[in-house]
Amino acid sequence: MSNNDKTALITGASSGIGKATAKALLDAGFTVYVAARRVEKMNDLQALGAFPLKMDVTDEISLVTGVQTILDREGSIDILVNNAGYGSYGAIEDVPMQEAQRQFDVNIFGLARLIQLVLPGMRENHYGKIVNISSMGGKIYTPFGGWYHATKHALEGLSDALRLETKPFGIDVVIIEPGGIKTSWGQIAADNLKKTAAGGAYAEAAIETAEGMAERYASDQLSPPSLVANTILKAVTARRPKTRYAVGFGAKPSIFLRKILPDRWFDAIIGSMM
Repeated sequence: MSNNDKTALITGASSGIGKATAKALLDAGFTVYVAARRVEKMNDLQALGAFPLKMDVTDEISLVTGVQTILDREGSIDILVNNAGYGSYGAIEDVPMQEAQRQFDVNIFGLARLIQLVLPGMRENHYGKIVNISSMGGKIYTPFGGWYHATKHALEGLSDALRLETKPFGIDVVIIEPGGIKTSWGQIAADNLKKTAAGGAYAEAAIETAEGMAERYASDQLSPPSLVANTILKAVTARRPKTRYAVGFGAKPSIFLRKILPDRWFDAIIGSMM
């Protein structure tokens, strides 16, 4: 099956990694459906040949309708790139449980429901590639990112179990673990952290952390989204893709240090960086 015969669905395609991935797959000849809540942010992708879908990963009707639309038009969804997500930053004590629940609804439960919807077709075709965008934050941790890290650590475990379950049906499950990528993600997370911490017991440290995040994401040291997009393209076109790809600024060294260092040594390194 050539790329021209394959259909991909990419969530969170209105900006950043999702948008860059859509462009990479379009250039490679895939039929690409791009999904996001803000359809107007994907007009440029439509001009390049992508098919935009209005989709909210926390809305069951939105997910079912989107998947069925693609199946009716194309007959199959061969590649799913689960990129939709965000970072809810704040001290664990400060973040309201409603917001913590929303973080899991977007980053885990919406993603998992979409996987459930595409799997029957992939099993029937004995072919499929599911790419879950995790983070180096799924292997490491930082203060004030507890709820975000919890979702990404959960995604790692979910993906590993899914990989074993679906292997007999010819389906590959790939985890992408980006490091620092130059997108709007960091500034949004920093702004949320400041808002959550205002006037609280953690305010001083949280505001200092948020300012450091904003400064880092405004710098030129981070990797471009295209780096992750090209890695995703490599994974979905490989006959036997790796189970994990750590890519982007700081990803490989951070994950390596977490693996080899005792907890308190790693705590000290993270503390000095933050």
